[in-house]
Amino acid sequence: MYADPPAPRPKGANESPPASPGGSDGLQHPWKWNPDYQKLIDAWEELLPRLDALTTTLDKAYSLSRSPQTWDAAVGERYVEDIREWRRRLALYRLSVLTALSDKAERMPRWVRTTDVPQPFW
Repeated sequence: MYADPPAPRPKGANESPPASPGGSDGLQHPWKWNPDYQKLIDAWEELLPRLDALTTTLDKAYSLSRSPQTWDAAVGERYVEDIREWRRRLALYRLSVLTALSDKAERMPRWVRTTDVPQPFW
């Protein structure tokens, strides 16, 4: 079993954007929560329960398949091996998908500057 990578951090209740010094154009550009970062959080929260459900289902099937009451023939071991391989592949898939989301979130800024600042009329 693998440990899940760190999840993207949701916006905290008391979290505020970084300090906003004047930009190169001399105007204040306010910060907003990055919508792309929020998509990563939403994807993580949607994906994790589904992966957990798949893992739980395969674990249950695997434990039942190993029971001596399940199989009468020697061919049963082949099915046990198949389920073991599915569990291994699911664990690798889970790790790769969650790592990709975690890495993307690590590189992405949580706050972005807005460009919808009223411009002075000259």
